Amino acid sequence: MLLSVKNLHVSYDRIKALHGINFEIDEGEIVCIIGANGAGKSTTLRAISRLVPVGAETQMTFMGKNLIDYQPDKVVSQLGISHVPEGRRLFGNLTVMENLKLATFARKNGKEIEQDFEQVFSIFPRLEERKRQKAETMSGGEQQMLAVGRAFMSGRKVMLLDEPSMGLAPLLMMDMFKALEEINRAGTTILLVEQNARLALKFAKRGYVLESGDLVLEGNSEDLLNNPDVKKAYLGG
Repeated sequence: MLLSVKNLHVSYDRIKALHGINFEIDEGEIVCIIGANGAGKSTTLRAISRLVPVGAETQMTFMGKNLIDYQPDKVVSQLGISHVPEGRRLFGNLTVMENLKLATFARKNGKEIEQDFEQVFSIFPRLEERKRQKAETMSGGEQQMLAVGRAFMSGRKVMLLDEPSMGLAPLLMMDMFKALEEINRAGTTILLVEQNARLALKFAKRGYVLESGDLVLEGNSEDLLNNPDVKKAYLGG
């Protein structure tokens, strides 16, 4: 088991965002969490990245290590968990290349870094074309490519993706998910949260359904796509 989350509780002041959810991810998997706005999807990723405090009863392990013992920067640099946040949060005044290089700050193996640059530019040729361009002047699709590329350059074992399809035209959505499949084939485990449930379930192998801070369903993607409750609530049918 690569990542194990048990009894995950998160509160914002007096508002309980997550009510003790449990899930697991094996190495090499693509797993999605779907749900409506406010269900707690982003909070789940932020808890794994240690960006929000969790309840005392929460247990989270990654490769057998207690994830709760790690500060957010060490989650990236020591554990290899990279996070593509909703809204991308790039350094807009820096170029594409500068954004990518910043993600390698804790890495020591120059040869591996160079290989990852080659792979990022192979997956996203547009980034190589734009590598001297400032991030803030790029299109939304290009910025999403850069956000994913930046996470890739951190030396990731797991990539957490928060709404990667948001704001993208349908063709760009498909291109993004094809790129993510390539990243997964190259050895990166993916946990995706996505409001576009149909797209997420077609991309992932397994899924969890989150409602108001509780996991209410789980299963392989095909079963969830055919589940009447999931169809009614999230697939428009």
